[in-house]
Amino acid sequence: MPTSTDCLCDSQDGGGSTQSVAAPDAPADPQNNTTDDGDMIILSLEDEKSPPANSREDLIEEKPDSVDAGVGAWLRHRLRRSCTLKNVRRKVPCLEWGSRYNPRWAVADLLAGITVGLTVIPQAIAYANIAGISPEYGLYSSFVGSFVYAVFGSCKDSPIGPTAIAAILTRENIHGLGPQVAIFLCLISGVVELLMGIFQLGFVIDFISGPVSVGFTSAAAIIIATTQVKDIMGLQMPGSKFIEVWGQIVMNADDARLCDTMLGIICIFSLLLLRKLKDLRFGPSDVSEQNFWQRPLNQAVWLVSTARNIIVVVACSALAAVFHKNGYHPFLLTGEVKSGLPPVQPPPLSTTVGNQTYTFVDMLSTIGSGCFVVPLLAILENIAIAKAFSDGKALDATQEMIALGLCNIASSFVGSMPVTGALSRGAVNNASGVMTPFGGVYTGILVILSLQYFTPYFYFIPRTTLAAVIIAAVIFMVEFQAVKPMWKTKKSDLVPAFATFFSCLLIRLELGILIGMVVNVCYLLWASARPKVAVERMKSSSGLEYLLVTPDRSLSFPSVEYVRALVLKAGLKLGDSYLPVVVECRHIQAADYTSAEGVKQMIEDFHRRDQPIMFYHVKPKIVNIFQGVNPKGFRYCNNEDELNEMLKECASKIYTFHQRNTQEDSLSAVD
Repeated sequence: MPTSTDCLCDSQDGGGSTQSVAAPDAPADPQNNTTDDGDMIILSLEDEKSPPANSREDLIEEKPDSVDAGVGAWLRHRLRRSCTLKNVRRKVPCLEWGSRYNPRWAVADLLAGITVGLTVIPQAIAYANIAGISPEYGLYSSFVGSFVYAVFGSCKDSPIGPTAIAAILTRENIHGLGPQVAIFLCLISGVVELLMGIFQLGFVIDFISGPVSVGFTSAAAIIIATTQVKDIMGLQMPGSKFIEVWGQIVMNADDARLCDTMLGIICIFSLLLLRKLKDLRFGPSDVSEQNFWQRPLNQAVWLVSTARNIIVVVACSALAAVFHKNGYHPFLLTGEVKSGLPPVQPPPLSTTVGNQTYTFVDMLSTIGSGCFVVPLLAILENIAIAKAFSDGKALDATQEMIALGLCNIASSFVGSMPVTGALSRGAVNNASGVMTPFGGVYTGILVILSLQYFTPYFYFIPRTTLAAVIIAAVIFMVEFQAVKPMWKTKKSDLVPAFATFFSCLLIRLELGILIGMVVNVCYLLWASARPKVAVERMKSSSGLEYLLVTPDRSLSFPSVEYVRALVLKAGLKLGDSYLPVVVECRHIQAADYTSAEGVKQMIEDFHRRDQPIMFYHVKPKIVNIFQGVNPKGFRYCNNEDELNEMLKECASKIYTFHQRNTQEDSLSAVD
């Protein structure tokens, strides 16, 4: 006989003897989740960061009921909990590691910060080109976020700045209206991210499944690479849609510039070769076994591979400058980049483009769904980095959302487009041995120095070189390798993956990911509406036969009629309309009013044909929900002895019923 199994779940309203407690710092034993008096303890992960209660009475005293004590008492309780030293350190992580900061960490952060800075400078200029705004805005986006994240960020490896996906989303949502709308989008993204963190809405990201994320990332990478092909070929034409750009490339292929095309192809191959260079090792693979010349040589090779973007950009810029000095202009150049630091001023809440003025509402309307999609994907990117380099440590997703929101809000005051953590630069950061988020401060300082002193030299950067930097980076974002595992594990996952991919590729990125999420939700709803129900004939310990029906999940309004029909069909065909039906409820953790009504009607259906039905292993809160609609003849039990007694009673009634029917048939035959 199956036995009753309690479960660990979030605290929910319901009847029965249940109590909510905060999850302790030590791992809980999932097999020991009941109190001595048999009450179930519901563990809530929402309060896992708060100090655990010493006893049940302590918890009740510390957490007043919001109905009995009033909203004021509840707010005072939340405020008192928020102002603890532990909570302040969690919300301002630099207080946690700052007290332990030492010279060794400082040197490691300095080296990592400079290495990431050499990577972000050419990328920032290139990403501004993807976003359709001037190159300096890419650099404006690369330093303030690093400073803010050093204070509020919890992941040491996350380098805040412009990314390829954020740039292409910016381009699609500003609709060619210029940098002012991009800055406004940065502000709105920050506000949305901050509010999501404050109200703990990170669960929304859980609706972006792995297949949807794969489809979106792959489509975004292809679109980004497509928009750069025209720069590789030296073509100047508008458009950012996949089909539109390729159509224009085919039509204008005869106008391609030979020198730009050749330089672009050479740059792509050079970047890929330099990327592969980091796998080259001299001597033993174990660093401790390398001799005095092998170790520095391997470090030099790794540094050259990591700084490949800046090396290629500097080399091509020097080549273009030499040609320019001698009166030759074989390449299309980046042109003048505004020098100096950006002014610190409030982000624009209205703007004028041409002869048309856009108010705050107009700008919001122009951005549309981007107000939510851009921050949502920014959070997804940043949390992906934090998970990738967490080394098994718990991730505070709420704090990451708050930190990212503050980074975007602060960055909007210096003319930034939306920023988030970049996975490629995060890998560089991690490989460089960064120890704390303070490494981002050194990266920001390097960007500031480049803005102040080196912008005149950015004039000579060939556009084809920047396009090569982008293409060489994004081609590895196309996740072909994810298709095979999805096919082997669950083929239906390919449906939301390809739906997202083609929707992003052929329509719009933000609409594509929304379509993918809708497809995923439809799958979830279908699974909820069509649970699996196992039916088998069983014998109790006393030898009484019955029909055991086991739904594999909770009952909700989409599934109750389906389950009811299956149970009725099983009772009729397999139970011969008289065998007792026992509904095993150990998997039913939740139910609603519609479910209770469906169960009530099912009980009435069985009573009309005089077939017993009972419910086994029903949790107290589920009993309360079912009894809320006053079903007649609702019988339940929670152990084998009670089930045996009910089956004996049912067997006696069935025997009496059949004996009476036999006597009536005999009398009818005599007559």
